[in-house]
Amino acid sequence: MDFLILNQGSFPILSTLIFLPLAGALVLLLLKGDNAARIWALVVTSVNAALSLPLYQNFDITTPKYQFGEHHAWIPSLGINYTLGIDGISLLLVLLTTLLMPLCVLCSWRYIEKRVKAFMVCLLIMETSMLGVFAALDFVLFYIMWEAMLIPMYLLIAIWGGPRKTYASIKFFLYTLAGSVMLLVAIIALYLANDPHTFSIPQLMGQDYSFTFQVWVFLAFFLAFAIKVPMFPFHTWLPAAHVEAPTAGSVVLASVLLKMGTYGFLRFCLPITPQAAVAAMPYVIALSIAGILYGGFTALAQSDMKKLVAYSSVGHMGFVTLGIFVLNMRGIEGAILQMINHGITTGALFICVGLIYERTHSRELAKATGIGKYMPLYVAFLVFFGLSSLAFPGTNSFIGEFLILVGGFAYNKTVAALAIPGAVLAAAYMLRMLQKVVWGGTNNPDQSYLTDCNVREIVTLAPLLVFVLWIGLKPAPFLDVLHVSVNHLLSQVEAANPGVIKLASATAAQGKLLALP
Repeated sequence: MDFLILNQGSFPILSTLIFLPLAGALVLLLLKGDNAARIWALVVTSVNAALSLPLYQNFDITTPKYQFGEHHAWIPSLGINYTLGIDGISLLLVLLTTLLMPLCVLCSWRYIEKRVKAFMVCLLIMETSMLGVFAALDFVLFYIMWEAMLIPMYLLIAIWGGPRKTYASIKFFLYTLAGSVMLLVAIIALYLANDPHTFSIPQLMGQDYSFTFQVWVFLAFFLAFAIKVPMFPFHTWLPAAHVEAPTAGSVVLASVLLKMGTYGFLRFCLPITPQAAVAAMPYVIALSIAGILYGGFTALAQSDMKKLVAYSSVGHMGFVTLGIFVLNMRGIEGAILQMINHGITTGALFICVGLIYERTHSRELAKATGIGKYMPLYVAFLVFFGLSSLAFPGTNSFIGEFLILVGGFAYNKTVAALAIPGAVLAAAYMLRMLQKVVWGGTNNPDQSYLTDCNVREIVTLAPLLVFVLWIGLKPAPFLDVLHVSVNHLLSQVEAANPGVIKLASATAAQGKLLALP
């Protein structure tokens, strides 16, 4: 247990954050009336967001150990424990989740008019499962939370989704379930490979597994997490799910669920199977670059605003996986920060698309051209979030993308150069969308019936805009919590592959990709 700083206080903050939404969902079942359901869900998610703030305030940035730890025996005969803790890698993801959930309730206030209580119950259960994934330090607990999010997300799409909701929800379910099966296989293999048997995630790190064993476990992990990200070519479920999901479902899916895949790479693939991860570097990087270019070109061809944002996620997440697998400090820190940035910016863009859909009942760019004249406040928000998406200097995404490219150049100049067109494509498709929406052309449709953002919509978007500018202009408070944890992660990889970080730099200098025998 030397990896865990136990919570010595009387308040189990992580358990409270995880199970307060679930308790709120149970209470919600007893309430009557749609407005009561909305208000109660907003209160529960807002309280949870407020309770999460002390995590950042009391986080010790000088230690790589997991903090705010809780450890209780669960099923001792099988080595299963209830163990929670967060480090610098998971801290920001927990805070991102708690911040976004009240905004998901707010953006659904008028969008969801049928089965409101059931919808809010699904959101609250989703919050419990997502927070559990980022805080769990026992594989059985992690897997339960990983699977728990599948049903409510499926229901959000299948019940409250668009015209093709059945197709989208089943495709989402089947893809995710296939990845979950591979994840379970990897967990069982690791459990049986250790003596004594354990499901403790930190204790499974740094073990002397054979290279062949690592390769098979890495492949199982990789398939599970690549589907969740989703990486090219496992991405085909994502556009359908995004387009058919209600606004809050798209926000949760893009902002948090996709990050569970990249979190899995960081938490499991690198420290548990470090030799296999290093051997797979060139292949994962190649898939990442393919995803960056594919996502950019496909987004450029879209006329549906929601499809455009959905395909942009494929490209943005390609940058994240690229940053992770160049295996250096700048790349990984940039990838983690970009996970947060993508959650903020893409979540905001989906909310913006939802606001237009509520007014015009269409997501087509042709129906939203020239609305800047009638909705100046709305387009102001949209322009800021659009500039953030294309990584304009001064916005949050610029910092993350810049660090990823710095890490990419340190690894291999050719690899980084191949990723740069992705940034150009992002500017092309996002500026094209902004030009049409803000100004349009000489023959715009009649938009005089549109009304600008109301107070609820301003309150929904304003916090996200604050973080776009805060991270973009002063990223140090966010990067500071990452340094020690990322350095510890790289040291775990280096211990299994002596000189790997130096070897990566030397290989880059020679213009070759790293490949271990």
